[in-house]
Amino acid sequence: MSPPIDEGTTRIRIDPKGLRVLSFDLIVIEGPSRGARVHVGSGVARVGSAPGNDLALEDVTVSRVHCELRARPDAILVKDCGSTNGTLVEGVLLREGEVKPGTAIRLGNSVFRIEATTGASFLAISDNTSFGELVGASLEMRRVYAVLERIAATSATLLIEGETGTGKDVAARSLHAASRRAEGPFVPVDCGAIPENLVESELFGHVRGAFSGAVNDRKGVFEEAHGGTLFLDEVGEMPLSVQPKLLRAIETRSIRRVGSNTERPVDVRIVAATNRALASAANTGTFREDLYYRLAVVEVKLPPLRARGEDIALLAQHFYAQFAGPDASLPSPFLAMLGTRSWPGNVRELRNFIERSVSLGFVEEPTVAIPRATAGGAPETALESVVPLHLPLKDARQAWTESFESIYVRAMLKRTDGNVTHAAQLAGVNRRFLQRIMARLGLRAGESDDDEK
Repeated sequence: MSPPIDEGTTRIRIDPKGLRVLSFDLIVIEGPSRGARVHVGSGVARVGSAPGNDLALEDVTVSRVHCELRARPDAILVKDCGSTNGTLVEGVLLREGEVKPGTAIRLGNSVFRIEATTGASFLAISDNTSFGELVGASLEMRRVYAVLERIAATSATLLIEGETGTGKDVAARSLHAASRRAEGPFVPVDCGAIPENLVESELFGHVRGAFSGAVNDRKGVFEEAHGGTLFLDEVGEMPLSVQPKLLRAIETRSIRRVGSNTERPVDVRIVAATNRALASAANTGTFREDLYYRLAVVEVKLPPLRARGEDIALLAQHFYAQFAGPDASLPSPFLAMLGTRSWPGNVRELRNFIERSVSLGFVEEPTVAIPRATAGGAPETALESVVPLHLPLKDARQAWTESFESIYVRAMLKRTDGNVTHAAQLAGVNRRFLQRIMARLGLRAGESDDDEK
């Protein structure tokens, strides 16, 4: 007999071809481009007035990159890209949300309708639970792996988007290691950390005497990465004045050092990363639209850790093995505690937390022991044994809370002989709330729990 399925769990069937999503058309029903129709077979479409969009509207009231549509198994996710006039669905301003086929969407003076088509589209899903240094078995990460695996053998330019700490640099290194350029150099450059007056020299190099202080010829990162991969981190921070020269270098695969009249060919693969929405930056004029499209030949978005909670334990164990040894295993109470955090700093914050916990010995003693009283009534242990003073305030508070809940719930279950319902009544909480705490702490009801029999 198969085990019961949790009512709160949604099972997603993965077809051998990938994740089945809606196939749809976009039809303009109002505005200067009325009658235009495009089929979306890739699962992703951009709509705007720029020629590079999947649906390009000849409407001056529509932003250059106005909105983005992504197919889901039974709906279409619509996201406004920071447009000037907004994206409206049935007169309501929509920032991001799912709509059904048949929905009409207004952009400025134009309206287009989403129509489902026969058949289905498929989004590739990898069978692997890692790609190079990237770790995670969630559906979101396996979609990322599928894209990286497909383009690894090519020299296609890749744009990686994602919040700070999601692992954009790790994805770039992993792609380089899996590519035919793995024997060549991997050259990272932080576009946001270079002074504006030195960006051009850093990218393309300079010749002696090109400017004050240029006492020798110097290679730029494009030449350093020849035969390998150039990783432009935080490319959204690049000054607008340098962007046309970067665009030309990417298109012609040649550079000209500052102060030189000679073109130098370069053989590099470009991988760019940003935590900014470049489509929105293109609308506001802070990032060149043509450069955006040139960088986004292939585009992936790394999900935040909060969107892939099932990967937290896997990532934690992966980092723990790095710091404590390959055979080390994290205690269950510690893993349960990690699952209660929101991790706004994403994977980087989780990694730093594991490293700090290993260094301070917090992993081996995830809970705080209750001091035993001596014959005279005084605590036998010192203050350091009660309060984790070796931890920062935020971590110490979390450890204390986890310890208190564990001690309290264990004691209450013991008092009621493992009866969860009775324990919840004594604790003044509902049974479901107590069960969630028990699940987080890895506790189970005793054999005398009448409601579980």
